[in-house]
Amino acid sequence: MTEKNVLTAIRDALHDEMSEDDRIVLLGEDVGARGGVFRISEGWVMEFGEQRVIDTPLAESGIVGVAIGMALHGLLPVAEIEFADFIHPAFDQIVSEAARMRYRSNGDFGCPLVIRAPCGGGIHGALYHSQSIEAYYGHVPGLKVVLPSTPADAAGLLRSALADPDPVLFLEHKKCYRAVKGEVPDGRYTTPIGLADVKRQGTDLTAVSYGYSLHLCLDAADRLHQDEGISVEVVDVRTIAPLDKQTILSSVRKTGKAIVVYEDNRTYGAGAEIASTIAEEAMFDLDGPLVRIGGPDIPAMPFAAPLEHYFIEPEPDHIYRAMRDLARF
Repeated sequence: MTEKNVLTAIRDALHDEMSEDDRIVLLGEDVGARGGVFRISEGWVMEFGEQRVIDTPLAESGIVGVAIGMALHGLLPVAEIEFADFIHPAFDQIVSEAARMRYRSNGDFGCPLVIRAPCGGGIHGALYHSQSIEAYYGHVPGLKVVLPSTPADAAGLLRSALADPDPVLFLEHKKCYRAVKGEVPDGRYTTPIGLADVKRQGTDLTAVSYGYSLHLCLDAADRLHQDEGISVEVVDVRTIAPLDKQTILSSVRKTGKAIVVYEDNRTYGAGAEIASTIAEEAMFDLDGPLVRIGGPDIPAMPFAAPLEHYFIEPEPDHIYRAMRDLARF
């Protein structure tokens, strides 16, 4: 085991996979000479060559479109979108082409494509470098959407994404990149796509989350246990689509209470689907109201530090108090 942050875990896993499989091609804005905006591919253009680490024009639709063509001709492309906020010009390529390739060909063609995109706020990125986009794409059948929260999961899920025969949108929360550290197993391993993980065992209530919000839940759960002896089980969704309903419902049925926490705008966010699943399939197992905490319904994350903090962490003790009140209900 080696301690790494999320950024290093992703870099190492992708580098090792590219070293082992020359079909893997990385393409995106600034991934070559600059090494990517977060320096994940720094030095790789010299190591792997310009045909495998490709600097592209500022055209996300073109990046994904070219990657789809590569996938259909035997390569394993990793299309890097510099920030998830800029992915929208490629929406049609992702939704109408990549995600529907297997369905429209009656299973004759797959589209083994990984689209990496740094997402989320908390790094003072303001309106155009802080968006949470998982709900837009989690809605699309044929597309897997992954959002790891820890270094070990990031590396394992990235390897699984590269091995998947269909397109995977691999979202990386920027706040987690350097702030979150953890032990990563040495050697090659994979983490299954579509399987949630119980990051903290508990008996009094279940908190379901992902991304940076997961770590806010873990912190609140630890404090509640120390302050009041309340035991919170924390479930990391890890994969937005397909959603691991079994792990979530099993935890909720065990504790009898559920709170869903996510950073995206509260209305129609991925957390709404999670909450709906709990309401539909475990309503009569609940001993209290189903609680949902999401980001405020404003157009974008503000630049001003106090307002940014309010968006990503509405109040320092907001999650803590919501968990405490639910446990006491």
